[in-house]
This record gives sequence, structure tokens and C-alpha cells, in this order.
Amino acid sequence: MDHRTTRRTLLAGAGALLATSALSACSPTAPRRVSEPSRSPIALDTPTAVATPMPSPTWTPPSITRKPLPTGTVTGLPEGTPGIAWTVDDGVSSEVVGAYVRFARETGTRLTFFVNGVRPSWTEHAAALRPLVASGQVQIGNHTWDHPALTGMSNQAIEDELTRNHEFIERTFGVDARPYFRPPYGYHDARVDAAAARVGYTTPLLWYGTLADSGDIGAGQIVGFADQWFTAGRIVIGHANHPGTIGALPRLGCLLRQRRLGTYTLDDVFAR
Repeated sequence: MDHRTTRRTLLAGAGALLATSALSACSPTAPRRVSEPSRSPIALDTPTAVATPMPSPTWTPPSITRKPLPTGTVTGLPEGTPGIAWTVDDGVSSEVVGAYVRFARETGTRLTFFVNGVRPSWTEHAAALRPLVASGQVQIGNHTWDHPALTGMSNQAIEDELTRNHEFIERTFGVDARPYFRPPYGYHDARVDAAAARVGYTTPLLWYGTLADSGDIGAGQIVGFADQWFTAGRIVIGHANHPGTIGALPRLGCLLRQRRLGTYTLDDVFAR
């Protein structure tokens, strides 16, 4: 599928305008949304120090009844889901992976990581992640071994990419990531899906909302995208690649609490 690039292009302008409104939404005395664009983007994009205390949960998200996993590509959660599936891809930066692990541990946020096993960050933080994976708070999905565009590969190469990463996930985290795979760049078609299904990955998992942080953008911009896309029923894609994400995390947690949105893994929502 090739709509990921188009979606990011359309969203790029929106993120800058929404940054201030997201920060205001996290203030207990401010209205949920502010329509005026940011007047001080430089200040908003100043990274927050890694040592900034993470927000603690102040409410308990509602439990939900799992629904049957639909066939084909999944881009959203079932109607009525009172929260989001926050998914995180890649893992280029070990520091960002570590910040996400700390954020999950200290706030109880439930996350689904789509890992590339080639990235050392997943091995470096495996010991800290394993208890979260074992408890079900964090789910691991297959994002291929080293992030190629699958539509340009042979059937055998597609199978090999997923199988190699599958074996890494089993060896490192002790879980079976099937049936979910996220095709890099969102690129997939019927041939890719058939090759993936032959090795057990029958559900391409895409998204309907992005933090747009696969590249190096500022924390304020990331919060602006969250202000737009952190709404009930969304599958939101983020990335563990660049330091702006670290500065955004406390404010993203605040935004979730302000909106009383739960966070759910795919296994929380769908019955395999």
C-alpha cells in the first residue's frame, strides 16, 4: 500500500498548527482544544530532558471484551473501543527504546512494538522488556528483520525477512508474534500478503493516525500530531528513532489522561 507517504504529506502542515492545542489540553484548567495555531514553535520544539518525571496514571481505563480478529488488513480498532492502540516501529535509537520502556513501566501505558531485529536496541533492552511482555502490557509484532520495501522483493525473500525476525522475537522475548506483521513503509499488496501468510503472518497491521516521528522532528510537533490522532478507536503509529520522541512522551501521557483514553495492545482488543 502506498498511502503512507501521502498521509504523512497531508499531515505535515497540520502537526505544526496543533502543537500548542495539545499542550493546552494537558493543562487541567485549559479547554480540550484550542483552534489558534502556535505562535512560538521554537519553544515548543525544545526537547524535554530525559530525566523529566513521567506522568503517573490517575485513572483506570475501562476493560473491554475482545472481538474476533477481522480478515485482511487492519487499520483501526472495533467501533466503541474507548481508547487507542499505540504502536511503535523500528527501534533505530536505543535511547528512545529505553525511554519507551521506562514510560510504559512508570505509567502503565500498554504498547505494541513492531521490531526490526537488526536493531541492537531490542537486544540491549530485552531484559527490561521481558517482564512487560510476559505480563501482556507490551506486545511484540513483526516489522521484518531489516525494514525493506517488501513489494520490491521476491516471494522467498519476503518469507525470509519475516521468518528471520520471527525467530529473533521468539529467541529474545519468548513469544510468537503471529499473526500480525507491519509492512515497512506500509507497502504491501496481494502477493506480499500471500507470502507473509505462508509463514503464519496473516494480518497486515497498518494504522489510522501517526506521530510522524520516523524522521527527526521536534517534541512539540509530535505532540501536535498526537492532539489530532489520539482519539478513540485509532491505531496510531509512532517510532523509536529520534530524540524528539523522548521529550514528547510525558506530554503524550498527559494527553491520554486528559481525554480519558485507554491504551490497548492488539491482543487486548482482538481474539486470535
